[in-house]
Amino acid sequence: MDTLQLLGLALGTAFSAGLNVYATVAVLGAAEYFDLFNLPTGLSILGHPVVIFGSAALFFIEFFADKVPYVDTVWDGIHTFIRPVVAGALSLGIFSEMPEAWKVIAALVGGSVALTSHGAKASTRVAANTSPEPFSNVVLSVVEDAVAIGLTTLAMTYPVITAIVVVILMVLAFLIIRGIVRFFKRTFGPGAPPPGVPANPQPPPA
Repeated sequence: MDTLQLLGLALGTAFSAGLNVYATVAVLGAAEYFDLFNLPTGLSILGHPVVIFGSAALFFIEFFADKVPYVDTVWDGIHTFIRPVVAGALSLGIFSEMPEAWKVIAALVGGSVALTSHGAKASTRVAANTSPEPFSNVVLSVVEDAVAIGLTTLAMTYPVITAIVVVILMVLAFLIIRGIVRFFKRTFGPGAPPPGVPANPQPPPA
């Protein structure tokens, strides 16, 4: 793979890891194990059965935990320290045959991309938990899992296209985070109206 293809693979797996790190690792490992895709040398360990089954088992746990209101927020809080780190390690492995400076930059970029997608995911879940119904969490979780698996697969098949897709997704992630932060500031920040009082009350008729 050339440098641009490696970049696309790194960006795709990093963004996916920010959404569901265990699904990302499991898909990469299974592709390597079944000879569907030859991972860069630095990621060949992912094809080991122990890594595949281990990540698949953790994905199984996350699949259910991620769909329970408030449990998903706790889970995301814990994984703030896991997803970006693993994404950085994946990017480092992808660029394992490149010069040292490239590997350092790849790890930093991979971790940053994963932190952004993780931030969009976590903030969206916090907003969803303000709603009394549980269905939005289930829908969001299924969509996130599908995006993580689909984007990882796309990164192995069409890495250059994936790089373009990730750039678009990063912009969307920033907009989501900014929108949710503004929502919470307007709703719960200083000067917010008391519960039950509309934010912009209409003046009484003359």
